[in-house]
Amino acid sequence: MPSQKQVRWSQLKVGITVLVASVTLGVLILMMSGTGGLFTPKIVLKAYFDNASGLRAGAPVRFQGVDIGNVIRIRVVPEKPLTPVEVSMKVSSKYRAALHTDSVTSLETAGVLGETYLEIDSSQARGPLIQDGAVMAIREHPDFQDVVRSSQGTLQNMDALLKRLDRIVAFVESGQGSIGKLIYDPTLYNRLNSTLNEFQSVVTQISQGKGSIGKLIQTDELYQKANVSVDKLNTIIDEIQQGKGSVGKFLKDPALYDNANQTVANFKKITDDVNSGKGALGKLTSDQAFAAKLQSTMDKLSAITDDLQAGQGTAGMLLKNPSLYQNTDQMLLETRALVKAIRENPKRYLTFKVKVF
Repeated sequence: MPSQKQVRWSQLKVGITVLVASVTLGVLILMMSGTGGLFTPKIVLKAYFDNASGLRAGAPVRFQGVDIGNVIRIRVVPEKPLTPVEVSMKVSSKYRAALHTDSVTSLETAGVLGETYLEIDSSQARGPLIQDGAVMAIREHPDFQDVVRSSQGTLQNMDALLKRLDRIVAFVESGQGSIGKLIYDPTLYNRLNSTLNEFQSVVTQISQGKGSIGKLIQTDELYQKANVSVDKLNTIIDEIQQGKGSVGKFLKDPALYDNANQTVANFKKITDDVNSGKGALGKLTSDQAFAAKLQSTMDKLSAITDDLQAGQGTAGMLLKNPSLYQNTDQMLLETRALVKAIRENPKRYLTFKVKVF
């Protein structure tokens, strides 16, 4: 049976073996990890957020989906009231060539309920390479709480809209309003049914050939008349094409064109003679002396009309003096009275006395 000293020595050797194996395993894991291993140099970067949003120390830092480091510290900095959460991260230096001073970092979530991690985006970065201890720009993403808060107003509006819709549906179901009467009032159905019956009756009469529309559909009289009219129209067109009748001669006989051409030529000759001063009309249009005489005559006529308007001369007084009208009217009245007296007592005015010497 082993002694107590041998048992302790055996336990110590087992403990030392387990410790060495654990350290070796840890070193191997660190060396095989995506961050470049335990002995790979790293740079420390910082970013400031307004809310950590579930981020924890040790959370991965990723670039284009690849782990390049870890979050080493999260603390609150009161000196920055707008972005009080300071996140320090340690990134493998071998990825430094992909990080720039204008690269942006953001808080992302792996899936819907996954852990929160830091994502670095350099797709739009064109600045110089980043240095150890640099502060990176951030890109804010609305979290679930922000989405819920922003959707509360929409949900309230939807709730109010649904309540209004319920009131409208209840109002319609009670048979009130135009839509309610349209759906629940049997009067509309009865009228529609009556209209359909009347329409069916009209269709039946048309099918039986009654009325103008029925005769139009059922009998071929209209078709026969239309066919006869078309035949007559074709005959007329054929006769016109052959030059028969007045219209045919008008279209086909060249004499009409010759006469029209001759008339135009004669009219042109007349206008040429007039323009050259030939004939009475030509002299009338081109003789300056005649134009002067005509102008003088027009001036004299204008002077005479002016005198007439002014009441000068016999004709002017005849037009303007009212005494002539009054005398004439008085004479007509006296003449009428004389004629009346002669008719009433002709012996008084028509008695002849003969003296015999």
